[in-house]
Amino acid sequence: MDFTDVSLTSLRVFRAVAERGTFTAAAESLGYTQSAVSRQIASIERAAGGELLERRRDGVRLTPAGRIVMRRATVVLDEIEATARELSGRPEPGGTVRLGWLPTAGTTLVPQALAALRRSDPGLRVISREGTTPALVRALRAGSIDLALLASAPPFRTPDDESPPLALQTLTERALCLAVPAAHPLARGDYVDVADLRGQQWIAGPPSGTDRLMGVWPGLDERPEIVHTARDWLAKLHLVAAGCGLTTVTAGLASAAPPGVRVLPVRGGPQELRRLLLARLPQPPAEPVTRLAAALRTAALDNAADAP
Repeated sequence: MDFTDVSLTSLRVFRAVAERGTFTAAAESLGYTQSAVSRQIASIERAAGGELLERRRDGVRLTPAGRIVMRRATVVLDEIEATARELSGRPEPGGTVRLGWLPTAGTTLVPQALAALRRSDPGLRVISREGTTPALVRALRAGSIDLALLASAPPFRTPDDESPPLALQTLTERALCLAVPAAHPLARGDYVDVADLRGQQWIAGPPSGTDRLMGVWPGLDERPEIVHTARDWLAKLHLVAAGCGLTTVTAGLASAAPPGVRVLPVRGGPQELRRLLLARLPQPPAEPVTRLAAALRTAALDNAADAP
């Protein structure tokens, strides 16, 4: 085993594969070909003397040896980035936290928390990125983010089955609602009956992975007619405002809905709840992580107080 010849490029590629979960997604994020990614992973595994990634049908997962390498690689890459900042003359921030968040959290909660931190804790530097719940869980396990805002739906299972379990805290629990064009017949009342959702046209997430039917009311007894797909929630809501179809949103997004959209509860079936979780690795968090977590909790409470 000889790590002396492992390049920074190999470490960056390894981190990207661990975070993204597949060689293809890592290649796209880095602007490399998939074969180039494969060569870099083969190089670092030769240096490690064994497999660092477990190849599975649904992607890859870090092996025990891979977790060790990922933990050390993150330290090395973070130090290189800190060195670059210092050499460029930029002062080292008084604390840096890496945050991952869902698109829905980025609509209101994350901006509010960051705005409050700029006033109360201007020395705290937050680096954030958007992702899906599976991608953010992988990034937490890989050590490349410190905190993550994750989605959870009934039966509210833990986001992964790895050990030790992630430290989880529920920030919000909101009912799933329906975003309806203001001119649509379903917008005339104060709620929508679930029986009236048959035959409707839907605006959903892109047809891949766990987001395949995001935006369609769960449990419909028919194959939904999806007429538009969009990853961004505000794009979905503007499509609703244009009269292009219906989509689901949590009650907390009602304040972000553009003119021409009514956000209504759905009755006549089981209540659909959605939780927003704050997740981190189980070891005691660093002090800057604790400060950001507190700001996110405060923003969540403020949003709950303002909700209709």
